[in-house]
Amino acid sequence: MNPGITTNAFAMRRRMGALLLLAASAINAGLANAQPFPSRPMEFVVHTSPGGGTDILARVTADILTRNKWITQPINVSNRPGGGGAIAYGYVKNKRGDPHVLMAVASLTMLTVGLRPDLQLGPEHYTPIAFLAQDPQALMVNIDAPYKTFKEFIEAARREPGGLSASITSPGGSGQLLVWLIERATGTKFKTVSFKGGSEAIMQVMGGHVHFTTENISEAVSAVESKKLRVLAVSSGQRLAIVPEVPTLKELGYDIHFGTGRGFSMPAGVPKDAVGFMEAQLERVYKSPEWKDHTAKHLWENLWMGSADYAKHLAARRVQQLEFMQSIGLAPK
Repeated sequence: MNPGITTNAFAMRRRMGALLLLAASAINAGLANAQPFPSRPMEFVVHTSPGGGTDILARVTADILTRNKWITQPINVSNRPGGGGAIAYGYVKNKRGDPHVLMAVASLTMLTVGLRPDLQLGPEHYTPIAFLAQDPQALMVNIDAPYKTFKEFIEAARREPGGLSASITSPGGSGQLLVWLIERATGTKFKTVSFKGGSEAIMQVMGGHVHFTTENISEAVSAVESKKLRVLAVSSGQRLAIVPEVPTLKELGYDIHFGTGRGFSMPAGVPKDAVGFMEAQLERVYKSPEWKDHTAKHLWENLWMGSADYAKHLAARRVQQLEFMQSIGLAPK
């Protein structure tokens, strides 16, 4: 013992050292037991009502993640339809910095709301996480419609400019984009009527309230298989197994090949480690047999992009979408 230190002082120092060791142990135990991200239930936001392609994307992905225990927290799917996607995107924008909120993205809808200056929902308010698939569009009519082929349909449209109406999910979305592309390619003119989701748009055709729809064929599988809808053309790169007799638009001589992009974004300002974590989990989903089974069933074209590549893809598509929106009056020239 140092002769300059009294017995009481020495004992006090020993007690202080023991207390410090206990405090450090408690802190380390707390860190070891702290739950990593996600630390609470997650919310997958969908801009359409239940039943549409974007809703299916959210629910299938959530099911694969939780069933495989890649995410152990509950995942709640939150449908926020309305405003052509603006309500849902506005909600996610206001969740800035919260990595527990993900938006199930239909790429064209995201680009459309982002290009409307009145909404202030530009890309700076979101963090792209991953792109998983492309969902082909199709021109579909009621099974009792008088036109049996795409050629007969176009001939009818030319005889009555603006007389045929199309059901779409949102102004400026993929359904209206296909209408616009067909108009430009064929010299026709159509009316468009917006509904809250793809399933509702398809029901309108089945009920005879509108003449046709150009929404995703994945949302009309049961109606096509039960012979309630007739598919006249598809926008995919190749013919689809569900309707092998139906030609692609490219086969018919029109340079039209696209589909609804299916992916996920977070709000802006989220931590980088959360972005990396969710990108990795979504890649696991993409590589899973459950995902492959789903895309085969719903006719989606598989295509993976991580966060950085997805951001570049959206930037390139934004330029194309601006031209389309300017032509239909949804964006200033």
